[in-house]
Amino acid sequence: MRVFVTGATGFVGSAVVQELIGAGHKVLGLTRSDEGAASLATVGAEVHRGDIEDLESLRRGAAMSEGVIHTAFNHDFSKFKENCEADRRAIEALGGALAGSNRPLIVTSGLFATPGRLMTEDDAPPSNSAFPRVSEQTAMPMVSLGVRVSVVRLPQVHDTVKQGLVTYAIALAREKGVSAYVGDGLNRWPAVHLLDAAPLYRLALEKGSAGARYHAVAEEGVPVREIAEAIGRGLKIPVVSRSPEEASGHFGWLGGFAGMDGPASSALTQQRLGWRPTQKPGLIDDLDQMRYFRD
Repeated sequence: MRVFVTGATGFVGSAVVQELIGAGHKVLGLTRSDEGAASLATVGAEVHRGDIEDLESLRRGAAMSEGVIHTAFNHDFSKFKENCEADRRAIEALGGALAGSNRPLIVTSGLFATPGRLMTEDDAPPSNSAFPRVSEQTAMPMVSLGVRVSVVRLPQVHDTVKQGLVTYAIALAREKGVSAYVGDGLNRWPAVHLLDAAPLYRLALEKGSAGARYHAVAEEGVPVREIAEAIGRGLKIPVVSRSPEEASGHFGWLGGFAGMDGPASSALTQQRLGWRPTQKPGLIDDLDQMRYFRD
């Protein structure tokens, strides 16, 4: 299958590209830079010039392909609302190009909290959420337009270089001189290794059902206090608790996530797609193996 991948040179997207090529698919990778084009060519992908705000480029890439995997997102949280709006427009452009074809469109989304229990794939996004990212809500109605939409929900995706929101927590701890958590720190963030997340996208492409949601969850919930302690060990700085009232002042935009308890299950994903997380390093193991101080 020829697959158009947005975010093809990003953290998750580049692993997805290699997973697809390794499984015998052909990849058309979106990139806006010469450096990105060179990296795609090196792994055997075809280059498609453009970015997620170039809607015509997105439409052309989707129209030339038998399936689309959308991993691109601008993670500049100082412009989060604007970036979420750009993501919405990109998904509409990709879906519009696939309308009536029954070709697969795999969209990336995040997890959310379901207080008192594990979040599952059958949980729809809350309709009253103030969270501005609406990738899932934008994509799902396209099923009625003849697009085989499915959603991959990502937790904290990690290796020894990046770890989702934890990457920003590390930068903040370095800046503040302390590694902090909120309250008792027993709230949990689910996690998955990068090399486990990538195969799930491929399986969703090959076997996914229209309107399905899949969870790339290996660890259902890692206590945030343990994350903060691993960061403290790595940076050799104190680990401290901040009260809920202090959270926004200490964490800034990250404060909205720092105290969130959002454990999630992937049992239905594993049952429906046969996906199994196999990577040995968990999130804490990868944090302990990081090079916090580089030469």
